[in-house]
Amino acid sequence: MSINIPIDEALIQEALAVANQQTERDVVEDALREYIQRRKQRMILDLFGTIDYDADYNYKQQRQQP
Repeated sequence: MSINIPIDEALIQEALAVANQQTERDVVEDALREYIQRRKQRMILDLFGTIDYDADYNYKQQRQQP
């Protein structure tokens, strides 16, 4: 897919230097992957404290053979 987006050239050059990438395309793809990964992590973190559990649940009981 080809997308034409004007991006600040200084940002691209700095990203190329920091990320040690060869092309602008590599920098943008790397940035998008990192963005997606961070958003997924945030979604998981948002779940903490929202799931109810039974404090009396005995997980070891399931391990016992009948």
